[in-house]
Amino acid sequence: MATENGLSFPKSGLMLIGMGPGKISSMTIEAKQAAIAADYRHYEAYTALWPEEEFVKLENEIGKVEMVMRPEVENPTELLELSKNNLVALLIVGDPLQATTHVDLQLQASEAGIDCMVFHGISITTLVTGAVGLSNYKFGRQTTITYPYSGWIATSPLEVIAMNLFYNQHTLALLDLDPTGAGTGKQVPMQPKDACHSLRLMKEKIRSMIEDISEDTITNKVRKSALAEFVKLNFDDLKVVLCADMGTDNEKITYTTISKLEGITGGRLNCLVFPAVTSEVEEKALLRW
Repeated sequence: MATENGLSFPKSGLMLIGMGPGKISSMTIEAKQAAIAADYRHYEAYTALWPEEEFVKLENEIGKVEMVMRPEVENPTELLELSKNNLVALLIVGDPLQATTHVDLQLQASEAGIDCMVFHGISITTLVTGAVGLSNYKFGRQTTITYPYSGWIATSPLEVIAMNLFYNQHTLALLDLDPTGAGTGKQVPMQPKDACHSLRLMKEKIRSMIEDISEDTITNKVRKSALAEFVKLNFDDLKVVLCADMGTDNEKITYTTISKLEGITGGRLNCLVFPAVTSEVEEKALLRW
């Protein structure tokens, strides 16, 4: 199948299409043409969300889109079966292959003998680092700050931040979308005050468990040292960058501290950046916000 722009698409298969951060104008021409060419279009709506008004505009431009959630993507039997004889598009906010869920879907399609095409998009991972003014080379592991689920407090997000700081690396922390953790809908995008609440719970749990961390390996010794140093910090004074609605017309960046972050109203979707030691240029760039 060839489009008016000379792009060619197969008669059947699965297309993973990057939607970009939140508006039609940020999608590539190729991505939009692929979505138009598809027989069926699905919108993966549990790892991230587009603004509703932009999504309506997108449907008007490419055709009707069906929303799918975590179960349909992580157990993609129906999606893959449909792709055997039809051209199926899975629209994904940002870049399609930033989440391992979608990489796994790509691998499953390959194993089933289904052609899987990828159309990349602008990702929050690359957008934020440059936008705030920090060196992309100095970022460590990325993490997601989660809601407490049914009383369970995950400490791994704050441990990632602590380890990155220990190695003098910046951290990009995405904020959770789903208070239930089920990925089946009814998302409530985490706000700054919610993130601070979760982080404080994580810190107290880490403080209580440090003494129980074994030092039987070098890895455990480093982890224990990093966490011990982190809990000694004045948490309220920890510097953080709030990035709200990045890549949209409502984009806003705020350089602040944890104590002040709790009183700041975020946007529709938010993420945080925790800077390590900054260079002169990086600090000057941060002070713009």
